[in-house]
Amino acid sequence: MKYRKYIYGFLLAAFIFPSSALAFYKPTRVLLPQLFGVECLTKKICIDDRAQLAEAEALRAEAIDFVTEKVGRISQVPRFIFCSTAACANRFGQYRTAAYNVGTFGIVIRTKGWKKHFVRHELIHHLQNERLGSINAFLFKPKWFLEGMAYSLSQDPRRPIPAAQLEKYRRDFEHWHDGSDIWKRAEQL
Repeated sequence: MKYRKYIYGFLLAAFIFPSSALAFYKPTRVLLPQLFGVECLTKKICIDDRAQLAEAEALRAEAIDFVTEKVGRISQVPRFIFCSTAACANRFGQYRTAAYNVGTFGIVIRTKGWKKHFVRHELIHHLQNERLGSINAFLFKPKWFLEGMAYSLSQDPRRPIPAAQLEKYRRDFEHWHDGSDIWKRAEQL
């Protein structure tokens, strides 16, 4: 009986921490997107408007094929959440981006992100996290490498990218990339 308060404390913490994360840090909502206004019509695609499913599936399939062929094999394709409305996009956070990825768990495509290069870009970030490790990539790999690689290899057609710093990252990556094995060289960064 003396362990009862510890058990209650553990159960309370086990409920409060995940609930708080979902409530206050919106990118964690990728883990349970159905609770935030999207339908998961397949295991790997969630969407707020069923009428847009064919377009979402086409964007996802094109990105997977493109990234696999041009950048590297994806071990575990992430869940994609496609938001066609601002209300849906805002429920998942990251307000200033067209799309974003959450580690190796999922990718959120916001209203502006329904373009091939944005979906490819985020899938490249997913692949970086798979190959380099999410924490390693986030904490120890240079931003010019992570962002420059995603902008360059996704074949983002915007030249220059509207944000000057991002265009610099792309140029830095393109200067660094000599056509050899990116992943082996990335380990040295």
